[in-house]
Amino acid sequence: MGKIKEYSNGETTVVWEAEKCIHSAICANGLPEVFRPRLRPWIKMDTAKNETIINQVKQCPSDALRYYMNAEDDKTSQILETKVEVLENGPLLVYGTLKVSHKDGSTEVKNKTTAFCRCGKSNNKPYCDGAHVKAGFKG
Repeated sequence: MGKIKEYSNGETTVVWEAEKCIHSAICANGLPEVFRPRLRPWIKMDTAKNETIINQVKQCPSDALRYYMNAEDDKTSQILETKVEVLENGPLLVYGTLKVSHKDGSTEVKNKTTAFCRCGKSNNKPYCDGAHVKAGFKG
């Protein structure tokens, strides 16, 4: 299991799973006062309202960022309606709950946002691992 860190403001906790991160920078570009990749701790929870932080976390294309409300026993993210989006020069994003069947016959359920490789260079197929950046993928 890779590095998982939690950042909390007492009401909301943001969970970051390093191995899932494809470094799209959507978090840092969308809410730079909270998501500061060059500083430690890199997530500063006291610089924005909970709703603003949650809305930004929901934009994470790899599900490396998720959140839970500390007062709730259920520590799962909200399940979203299914939606598909093509990121320019990047992965195919599928929002919602879906069952992924792998070529070895195994299956897994993905919630929230799943980033699928479009460039063919990912070492974590069918998922995006950010390899499209080094490969100079255009599409």
